[in-house]
Amino acid sequence: MQIQCTWPANEMRFGSSSLINLSKHLYADFRFVKTKTGATPRPSFSATMSTVSTQNDVVSGQSESIQKTQQPLQVAKRLEKFKTTIFTQMSSLAIKYGAINLGQGFPNFDGPEFVKEAAIQAIIDGKNQYARGYGVPDLNSAIAERFKKDTGLVVDPEKEITVTSGCTEAIAATVLGLINPGDEVILFAPFYDSYEATLSMAGAKVKGITLCPPDFSVPIDELKSTISKNTRAILLNTPHNPTGKMFTREELNEIASLCIENDVLVFTDEVYDKLAFEMDHISLASLPGMYERTVTMNSLGKTFSLTGWKIGWAIAPPHLTWGVRQAHSYLTFATSTPMQWAAATALRAPDSYYVELKRDYQAKKAILVEGLKAVGFKVYPSSGTYFVVVDHTPFGLENDVAFCEYLIKEVGVVAIPTSVFYFNPEDGKNLVRFTFCKDEGTLRAAVDRMKEKLRK
Repeated sequence: MQIQCTWPANEMRFGSSSLINLSKHLYADFRFVKTKTGATPRPSFSATMSTVSTQNDVVSGQSESIQKTQQPLQVAKRLEKFKTTIFTQMSSLAIKYGAINLGQGFPNFDGPEFVKEAAIQAIIDGKNQYARGYGVPDLNSAIAERFKKDTGLVVDPEKEITVTSGCTEAIAATVLGLINPGDEVILFAPFYDSYEATLSMAGAKVKGITLCPPDFSVPIDELKSTISKNTRAILLNTPHNPTGKMFTREELNEIASLCIENDVLVFTDEVYDKLAFEMDHISLASLPGMYERTVTMNSLGKTFSLTGWKIGWAIAPPHLTWGVRQAHSYLTFATSTPMQWAAATALRAPDSYYVELKRDYQAKKAILVEGLKAVGFKVYPSSGTYFVVVDHTPFGLENDVAFCEYLIKEVGVVAIPTSVFYFNPEDGKNLVRFTFCKDEGTLRAAVDRMKEKLRK
């Protein structure tokens, strides 16, 4: 789960006994008891930890004359199954144990100076009030220019581009603006965790198709049997988080044909489009007959190492943009004004910037992949993104969560358990995800720790 990950403001606070049964509690977060009415969540790790924290707070505050009454946690039913994100949990543990964080996908280095300077100048120039709801005109134009260069498609920056607060909001605005309660939406697992949560908030009926190792290819026959006249949309991510898979032209052509045949929309998350290593990235909207039924979503954060800026956008024909903008208006209305002006400068960077970006990430990827193989992992191919998925089973732990707990506590390195990205956690229990969006020194230090301390 890219999905542009930030640390939620309500990070969990861990009590002194919080890690006694971490594996058991974490895994409870991702398993469900099947009943006649569907999947009922078991007590969650996050709820357990919140109880521990609350109890500790009460104990520490006994000297106060008035104690607050402990209240049960409350959440709308549509969000009951979605707990504190795994990224928050693992990043908190990284801090607690002084572990090297190769889990959450944010760079530990800064974005380019020319983009930061553009943001500073925009602030100095007084561009600090609300921006136009669907984007600063200069940024809309820059997005259109970049999209034409990348796909050959000419889009109207005024009618077909909506600037959002990161790609995560673009996803939310798209889903909430175009999906009705009960609509069927197909989702490929594993998936960025906001996808299912947002679809749940929209009341969608989610149908899952699982991509399996080693190549995580699309099971076309299963897709054909799943898609129907009742399908409203397909949500896909290429290059793909967490696997690093890139959808091939053949796969995209099959998906396009089925969508046209069944009058299905497609929402494509392409935030890693500039981190494509083994093959060229293809935007589904660029295929014949697909622009009119596609919302293409992207952001600045991954390409320019500025994940905290949260500048994203959605590109779609006017009849789909209307729904996206209606939802966007009541989610955030507008996005950070000075950062939008700086984003326009970023998107007009020369091609040499993207060449150097890819070269730099390929070097980082090589350090991590070669290191993971030397340690003893089975490493699956990653054609894009800055993630690598590995099979942890050579080390003898029962599941991905137990392995990640061991890796943090005993080795001092953080990875993400992938079971949280699947409808059925069992499908991901053998896999963990590492990221290489870190400086080379950090990557080498993490590899050295694993070589020294990780035992089969």
